[in-house]
This record gives sequence, structure tokens and C-alpha cells, in this order.
Amino acid sequence: MMKELFTHYNIGHFINQPSNQTEFEIMQFDNMEEPNVDDIHKHTFYEIIWTEKGVSKQTIDYKEYEVLPNSLFFISPNQVHQFEEWKPLKGGTILFTEDFFLLNHNNKDKLFELSFLDNFYANPCIQFDKENFRDIKQTIELISNEHKRHDKSETITQALLHILLAQIQRCIDTQTEKPISKNYLVVFKQFKNLLEQHFTANQTTSFFANHLNITSHHLNLITKNVTGKTSSEVIRARSILEAKRLLTFTDFTVSEIATQLNYFDSSYFAKLFKAETGKTPIVFKNQMSEKYRIR
Repeated sequence: MMKELFTHYNIGHFINQPSNQTEFEIMQFDNMEEPNVDDIHKHTFYEIIWTEKGVSKQTIDYKEYEVLPNSLFFISPNQVHQFEEWKPLKGGTILFTEDFFLLNHNNKDKLFELSFLDNFYANPCIQFDKENFRDIKQTIELISNEHKRHDKSETITQALLHILLAQIQRCIDTQTEKPISKNYLVVFKQFKNLLEQHFTANQTTSFFANHLNITSHHLNLITKNVTGKTSSEVIRARSILEAKRLLTFTDFTVSEIATQLNYFDSSYFAKLFKAETGKTPIVFKNQMSEKYRIR
């Protein structure tokens, strides 16, 4: 088992109450204390940042995103997120766990059917037109008002959260020429969860297809439909992402990293890395260590 490189924070850490096991929180930027968390970290929960005014930058796994007004930004569990400046912004953040979303619902697929959550191939930043953003903001205000009540109800808050997420999905679907089928999304996210458990073993598409009780051909079809990539490309990209994290945040050699990811020919692994990133592992390590590591 590979040692975790990043601190996993729960919602309590973001309200500066680390021992608080709360599963839902909503905060306006104006009233937020800066959380005492590492700049680079992982969440155990989902976060939706809404921005009414101002511009900020967010980084998720080496990709930088500009967050503009009238937009929402989504962070899912296990993504490596870099904390950015939020003081000049007008807006806020909604934090919720998977358990809170599924409270009194037995069907976990309900969460998987939302294309903008847990999908590392979807753009985590979505800008809306004024009319749609106004509707979304009205629901956010209802959630906020409910959460402030002394007799607040988890059931009502969860119902309003479901409405908000359904509104967001509707906006995305109307902007998409051919929305992805819910069944495909569910299977893809099951594949992604399995990959998260087994990526260090460098397994083949057929290994994951067998676990999902479908053929390799069908898994490929689904993955291509959701991401535009083959299953093998998605599997390889997950290994390369871990290699990037290890190169940036540890002192392991390229050969040690290749071995940890079950590539026993380090020169073959280095070629794969360069094909995927355009840089050799050593060049990448030097550039990223300078950017992210405190000397």
C-alpha cells in the first residue's frame, strides 16, 4: 500500500473545527475565516464554489482553471486541490459528503448520474448565463436560509441540495449537443472507482471489465463516450498522474516510482511518461519541485 502524499481534510477542517464530523456546510466568502489547511490537499467531500463577482484561479492535479463571475467550480473527493485566494470574491462554498447526499436513499447511482461530479474528464468550472445563474442562486439562498435556522432540517437541506444539483445538470444537458447516457456515466464512474483502488497494479482493460461484468469492448465504448479516450488510455493516465504527484512531492527516483506503479522497465516507463506529458520524468521533477515544494 502506497503512503498517502497529501492530507485528507474533512468539512470540519474548513470551518476550523477539525473534530467536528459535520456532513454539510454552506458559507459566504464574506463571513469565512481562512481555513487552517495545507495549500495543497485532498478533500473527503464534495465542494461547490459559486462566484458572483471577481475572478480567481484554482488548480486541480496540475491543471489551472480561471474561475469567472456567474460560475460554479466543482471539487470531488481525492482530487489534489491547490487552495487559492478568495478574499476579493463575492460568492461562497457548499460542502457536502457522499453520505449526506445519499441520506435515506439506497441507490448510490443517483450520485454517479451527475456528470459534473467525480468526472475528472469534465471541466470542473462551468459558467452560466445570467438567467440560469439567477435560478441557481435562488436555490443556494434557500439552502443558506434553511441552514441558518435554529430548527434546521437535514431532510429539507438535502432535498434543496438535490434540487440544486438537478438544476445544474439540466443546464449542462441543454448546453450539450448529445448528453451522455446515465447508464454510461454510472458504469464509467464504477470503473473509475475500481481504477482508484487498483491503479498501482498496472492492470489491463479486461481486468476492470471482468470486475464490472461487461466485455472489454463495451467498457471501451463507454469510456470513449464519456471521456473521448480508450479504457487503456484512462488507465495509463491514472498511473502517469500518480507518477507526477510522486515526482513532485517525494524524493523517489524514476526507477523507484516505476516499480511502485508496477512498471518494471523504468526506461519504458520514462518513454510512456514523455509521450503523455511531453517531458521526461527528470525534467518534470525539476520544474515541479521548484514550483510546489518548499525548500
